[in-house]
Amino acid sequence: MKISQVSIFLENKSGRLSEVTRLLAEQKINIRALTLADTSDFGILRLIVNNPQKALSVLRGNGFTVAQTEVIAAEVKDKPGGLAEIVDILSKAKLNIEYMYAFVEKQKEKAIIVFKIENVDKAIEVLTKNKVRLLPAKDVINL
Repeated sequence: MKISQVSIFLENKSGRLSEVTRLLAEQKINIRALTLADTSDFGILRLIVNNPQKALSVLRGNGFTVAQTEVIAAEVKDKPGGLAEIVDILSKAKLNIEYMYAFVEKQKEKAIIVFKIENVDKAIEVLTKNKVRLLPAKDVINL
């Protein structure tokens, strides 16, 4: 149920995002989900890709500072309150959400929320116990 996420430190200047996406495209690495958070000086681009090990290698080889992080992806009802249900479960279990991002899979009328949680193993246990569908990496990569 754990998914490998690639995090890339980027200087906040023109062309850096383009360079990352071009390098990945040249290596046939497909981006399935992403988020970009920035400050005035730098940003952190977080990606779920079809080949995280290759992405890490390619980016490191081209001078980028990268890290691999374990995240989970939960299927959420695409309706008002869908996210609140999951966040409440995690809150009651005293699990801290460090960050999250989402995308919608309209074919199933579900949203997919990617969570970075301080204790990913406990989060998997709690969410599974509460009948929240967690997606394996292969399912997220193939969406």
